Amino acid sequence: MITTLTIELPVAGLPSAAELPANFADEARFLLAVKLFEQGRNSSGKASHLCDMGRVEFLLAAGRSGVPVVDLQGGELEEEFA
Repeated sequence: MITTLTIELPVAGLPSAAELPANFADEARFLLAVKLFEQGRNSSGKASHLCDMGRVEFLLAAGRSGVPVVDLQGGELEEEFA
């Protein structure tokens, strides 16, 4: 069973209708998913599910959007490449 959430937004806060892409809802879902992932509030798996992408596809898209997909601390980076 799929449960949905409806978010009401003031139209005045959105780009004009002429500027909205046909896939605006998909774009908005991706932007929400990537922000929640970036903040550590969602795993990559949950974020990818939110925007209807595969996990790897989501991680690649997040990286292209400038969101770090790996968070290594201290010496973890050196250990990873050792």
